[in-house]
Amino acid sequence: MASGLVRIALECDREPEKKSMRLLEESLWRTYCNGKKYGYATRRECGEKDRKILKAVEPISMGAGVLPAENNGDFGAESDGEIMYMRAKFERVLGSRDSEAFYMMNPDNNGAPELSVYLLRV
Repeated sequence: MASGLVRIALECDREPEKKSMRLLEESLWRTYCNGKKYGYATRRECGEKDRKILKAVEPISMGAGVLPAENNGDFGAESDGEIMYMRAKFERVLGSRDSEAFYMMNPDNNGAPELSVYLLRV
């Protein structure tokens, strides 16, 4: 994000038998960042390690930083045990049943969001 705007697009396939499925309930996504394909993403449930991380950042209203390693990688992170986080307010925009967008809102109101996440069913 230091280099400018970041746009993440998550695309999934439209399947006729899943007519009633909400967009956020899709399980497999093609992942793009600033127009370049980066592979796939999957939906998963929040586990115990995820709950510990969310509890640690709960008092933070906005910002970015690093959670230090506690008890030699208590959060289950990579080798050094530290986890980077970013916490911000996002605005949700519904386009249709098959498109949604989330825009990170900056507190300084400079106009353009630095991070945009698009969910598309194609």
